[in-house]
Amino acid sequence: MIRITVNGKVIELEHSMTVEQMLDSVEVPPNYLAVEVNAMVVPREQYTTHPIENGDQIELVTLVGGG
Repeated sequence: MIRITVNGKVIELEHSMTVEQMLDSVEVPPNYLAVEVNAMVVPREQYTTHPIENGDQIELVTLVGGG
């Protein structure tokens, strides 16, 4: 079992996985724009290959309106 943090919430996963698999297994905000792993933006074309590992800090970045 591995432990990661997604948007400040600690989550336990059965095993290491890719960004794409992680997005399928956690609650994803419907309007997310980007995924950051350890403060580095992961390009969408790398979601199927970029690994998520124990201790990773994940941020699902969303668009917030305001003025």
